[in-house]
Amino acid sequence: MPERNSNQSGIANSLRYLILTTAILTFLLIVVGIVVRVTDSGTMCPDWPTCNGDWSSPASASAWIPYVHRAIAVMSGILLVITAGWSVWRYRGLKWVSRPLSAALVMMSVQIIMSRGIVMQDPSPILTALHLGLALLIEALILVSAAWVFSSHSVGKRLIYRSSFARLSLATLAATFSVLVSGSFVAVSGASSICSGWPFCNGVFIPTSMLEWINFGHRFVSGLAAFLIIWLVIRAWRTQRSQTSILVSTTVAGVLMVAQVLMGAFETAQGYPIYLLGLHIATAVGVWGTLVIQVVLTGIAARTTAEEQQEAQAYLARRGIFKDFLMLTKPIVVALLLVTTFAGMVVGAKALPSIGLLFWTMLGGFLAAGGSGAINQYIDRYDDVKMQRTSKRPLPSGRLTPAEGLAFGVGIALASFYLMVVFVNFLAAVLTLAGIIYYVLIYSLILKKATVQNIVIGGGAGAIPPLVGWAAATGSLNIPALFLFAVVFMWTPPHFWALALVRKNDYARAGVPMMPVVRGERETRWQIFLYTIELVALTMILPLFGLGGSIYLVAAAVLGAALLYSAFKVWRGTGNKVAWKMYRHSSMYLAFIFLALMVDALV
Repeated sequence: MPERNSNQSGIANSLRYLILTTAILTFLLIVVGIVVRVTDSGTMCPDWPTCNGDWSSPASASAWIPYVHRAIAVMSGILLVITAGWSVWRYRGLKWVSRPLSAALVMMSVQIIMSRGIVMQDPSPILTALHLGLALLIEALILVSAAWVFSSHSVGKRLIYRSSFARLSLATLAATFSVLVSGSFVAVSGASSICSGWPFCNGVFIPTSMLEWINFGHRFVSGLAAFLIIWLVIRAWRTQRSQTSILVSTTVAGVLMVAQVLMGAFETAQGYPIYLLGLHIATAVGVWGTLVIQVVLTGIAARTTAEEQQEAQAYLARRGIFKDFLMLTKPIVVALLLVTTFAGMVVGAKALPSIGLLFWTMLGGFLAAGGSGAINQYIDRYDDVKMQRTSKRPLPSGRLTPAEGLAFGVGIALASFYLMVVFVNFLAAVLTLAGIIYYVLIYSLILKKATVQNIVIGGGAGAIPPLVGWAAATGSLNIPALFLFAVVFMWTPPHFWALALVRKNDYARAGVPMMPVVRGERETRWQIFLYTIELVALTMILPLFGLGGSIYLVAAAVLGAALLYSAFKVWRGTGNKVAWKMYRHSSMYLAFIFLALMVDALV
């Protein structure tokens, strides 16, 4: 055991990320492989391993998909050889690292032989299903190793499944595997188009032909898997509130499953662009991968039914939980961001959006901003305890567990992307996702404690919502839209530096290098005034670029003068009172400047 612990603690980060990279490439290999089958583009490269007798990239656009599939296969195969060899050489004593990778390498060899047979001849439904099933198992084995090496509780552990939740996890994983493999069989056998209507086949409860039975069987397994995933998520939120990785992975699997159903219901995979088809397939494979990770983490935790029941009893005894979850979303901040989103829609289209488009865009924006805020509170939970302003938040106060905070944030943020894809448009969805990544990764994890310019650079995250609104209403972006981004970007530093003046001691205790902490109050007050001058100047030139007319110009001048006066008082004054007023006035300024843009666009 001591040798195993030593090996575990000494696992190089390079091996961890090599395993993770191999898992990602294998995931892409499966997704692109399914796209090749669904689009029937494999016929564009009838030979193997070359494409039409050539190793270089094909001239035909339709041959690019199978060519990319083969390129990813080569890269993932090479990485798997390196990863498996390294794990056996250096970490042979860690059986849950070296053995799954070695088994995946053997399966990959069989997969390569099967791939040649599928390309060179018309594959049978059984061979195609077996090919996909083997690929899913390879991905699962790599993910087992990845989950093991990244888990901080796996030292000396075995995978033990002794609770009802653990057994439900295994059953859900098996059902999901059956859905994916049977779906491949249905597609190749021709049974996918034999049934019209849902849930019954051609309006008949009992199928009358073999193909109908095949299709009906796939539907039954799909329904069973969906039920099991939903039930698994419900059980996780009652019994796994102390297990962060388990609750997050279970929640992600549930969101991806619902997203997959939504995308299928709106026929995203039929007649849509290839990137949406790829997303549809990637979501299905993502459910499988997430459940594999969840099962491994559940096995590592090795919890008993008694432990889970005790946690469930504590869950039932809580009060005010919905209010706490709402507080995780930072609703006041989100409300201001939604104002800029709505303004982007109106200014971009120069008309009020339809009720349906407005609802889904606002809902997606709320979930994205709220989810990002919840993840941010999870990241800052230890710092929030040290700050008077944030110490009573749900996580530092203990009203919610860290697992609940992170799972809630990740779940609704991920849901926002898919809602945008299905009900708005793909560009708005990508911008929404970019905003989430910007705020969580670039600002919260990297910039916030690294530089005094954290708010300046990180302000780009809060400036993305008007772009989302513009893209939602018009389906595109242009230069004027970027000026809306610039307004929010320039507004952010003076707004938050005013707050930082008031909460200087809080930020100092938390170790956050805000401007007043690092460069002092005098420099901060000057920077607030300087940035406010630049902000007001920017708003005054917007009509030169097609944004706003006379109504807006008058409003911008009045609002700008008031904000400049507040900033001037901050610069020349002392104490927290003028800084707090500046903070509040700047919030109203942003809302009204965008309101003025909307009014001018509609008049």
